[in-house]
Amino acid sequence: MNETKHGHEEDPATALRQTSLRVTKQRVAVLEAVRVHPHADTETVIRSVRETLPAVSHQAVYDSLHTLTEVGLVRCIQPSGSVARYERRIGDNHHHLVCRSCGLIVDVDCTVGQAPCLTPSHDAGFVIEQAEVTFWGLCPDCAVSGAAMVGDDHRSAV
Repeated sequence: MNETKHGHEEDPATALRQTSLRVTKQRVAVLEAVRVHPHADTETVIRSVRETLPAVSHQAVYDSLHTLTEVGLVRCIQPSGSVARYERRIGDNHHHLVCRSCGLIVDVDCTVGQAPCLTPSHDAGFVIEQAEVTFWGLCPDCAVSGAAMVGDDHRSAV
């Protein structure tokens, strides 16, 4: 499997070997869990890892997530009001759509051009490397099921 613009899709052991990290069963399982469950919270990663490593501790998974994030094999996002979420799509400065109702998170490619894809009105001397944008709204299912309620709330606020 090759790396794509959507993140590292190579074998987890190969990805680990390309860093300074040792290849361990826990790290391989965590990378695979995050690949299979994009935008997963820690509890989802733990449940997934325990399917292959039933005796793994919470702490081992937390430590692996922290280490994998530090070396850039995993990206941690935390939309406002949400727990930390993890994804393998890294290095492309993509953004996210978040449903206010159900919490669904969807990737959105860079809004314009190459990373950092947004230019601030002034950079205060910073060398800008990345822009992080979260678009908030309702996913299609929640928009259909809550359209009348949202419409009512919106009208009363006007």
